[in-house]
Amino acid sequence: MPTATPVPAPSLVSPTNHVLIMIDHQSQMAFATKSIDAITLRNNAAMVAQGAAGFGVDTILTTVAEKTFSGPIFDEISSAFPGASVIDRTSMNTWEDGRISDRINSIGKSRLVFCGLWTSVCIVGPVMSAIAQGFETHVIADACGDVSDEAHERAMQRMLQAGAIPMTALQYLLELQRDWARTETYDLTTGIAKKHGGGYGLGIIYAKTMFGASEGSH
Repeated sequence: MPTATPVPAPSLVSPTNHVLIMIDHQSQMAFATKSIDAITLRNNAAMVAQGAAGFGVDTILTTVAEKTFSGPIFDEISSAFPGASVIDRTSMNTWEDGRISDRINSIGKSRLVFCGLWTSVCIVGPVMSAIAQGFETHVIADACGDVSDEAHERAMQRMLQAGAIPMTALQYLLELQRDWARTETYDLTTGIAKKHGGGYGLGIIYAKTMFGASEGSH
């Protein structure tokens, strides 16, 4: 009989135990994305980026052919990481650019969290490559997108069958916070959720406005 203790599973993400890799959230890539609408995609990418920046998560930003074809990274991401170095690639598979592996090795963490466009190309490639080299990989499914529902879903299935762990943008943000008693990041988390968390964010606004409610109260 196991003994229950108030200790979180080591498989949960925390601000210090992973590297976030955001790939090709760019205009040209978004134009052809049909598995998720552009507004939701941008909201979810913003929630991930602002959460990671606010919690100090080690983050790698990368684009493909920014100057010549795909355009700039979403403002919601660049504004979360002002002045950050964005690695612009020619390779569709991010993992095949040595600058990415150099950054990952210099950070020195074996848990990687991915999101980006398109799921079936620029996410499958590095996720499958990372798994093959022994990394634990998570994919934020609703901060990814593809040219069709079929393309996105088959790509997610392929990665899950290989051992990737799925999650969502709101789940990622709330897993970083984990406990509403962590008052130092309470306003950060609820502020991001109010702006980008859809119905949940509206609920926070309503509860605080009508009742002065707080998630940390009992």
